[in-house]
Amino acid sequence: MRAFVLHGPGRCAVEDVSEPVAAPGEVVLDVERAGVCGTDVEFFTGEMAYLHQGHARYPMRIGHEWCGRVVEVGAGVDAAWVGRRAMGDTMIGDGTCHRCLRGSQHVCEQRQEVGIRGDRPGALAERIAVPASSLHALPAAVDPVLGALVEPGGNAWRAAHAAHAGPGDRVLVLGPGTIGLLTALFLRAAGVEVHLMGLPDGSLDVAAGLGFDHLWTECTLPAVAFDAVVEASNAVHLPALALDVVEPAGRLVYIGLAGSASHVDTRTLALKDVTAVGILSASPGLDATIDAYARGVVDPRPLVAATVGLDEVGTVLAGERPPGAGPGPKVQVDPRERQQSP
Repeated sequence: MRAFVLHGPGRCAVEDVSEPVAAPGEVVLDVERAGVCGTDVEFFTGEMAYLHQGHARYPMRIGHEWCGRVVEVGAGVDAAWVGRRAMGDTMIGDGTCHRCLRGSQHVCEQRQEVGIRGDRPGALAERIAVPASSLHALPAAVDPVLGALVEPGGNAWRAAHAAHAGPGDRVLVLGPGTIGLLTALFLRAAGVEVHLMGLPDGSLDVAAGLGFDHLWTECTLPAVAFDAVVEASNAVHLPALALDVVEPAGRLVYIGLAGSASHVDTRTLALKDVTAVGILSASPGLDATIDAYARGVVDPRPLVAATVGLDEVGTVLAGERPPGAGPGPKVQVDPRERQQSP
């Protein structure tokens, strides 16, 4: 089968590799759609921390936002999975440690992360093998575009849920990228008055196209009461700004990751009696996200700017927008799509 392979920073190729075989407890799926994520870009540039911590190494096959159809099951797996559409949890714990046994496999010390950590190949390929236990079935209403948005949506659902906000509350989202916009969509669906802050570079235009009215830059942010703030950017100074602008007894949700350490004054945190929450993984939010997509509570499809084939992944990771791409921040990959010969 064809797969996208990273051999080092900036070095990649689409190669013919052996098709996966379903080991005991695993399934093999035809990949319908996969998303390109900021984490994938960090692997492409060589900046991803896991490369320097020994959790990942080249050559590697990336891609952790995906959906597909089961074509093979291994020993011990219910054959009823064959033919069903599903997406898979990125985080795969060892299943035996204290964290896994209490339902927190996404923070298992020995976890594998599909296409990210622990030598488990990712979904930028025609087929993928994953544990059956990581699958989440997709109803017919969740098409391939939505299916590949479940994983980032799960992160955003958790961030929105952690804000503990509803009708009458005002929430600020810092960073109108994929996760920030998805979080804003979930917050709006809960009846929240959503504000977004971004850079004065047109990044807020997508939010405007989604119907959000309260759009600000750091220079224009109004001095109003924010009951919660979701920090979804990669800017090193914004976690501290989030604490500055949140209301006393409010909530801070940190889901963005900067390239270097951010600093928050815990004296302010304590004196304002603020609750701060960190979000790492989509795992606990996947089923709720699938349900929200299936019922049309949230429709994130406008976030997808373009769909490309495997041959175009390298240029996307290098920062080039596909020809004819829309304004959205997300690019998806259809591994079945072949580049046309000139």
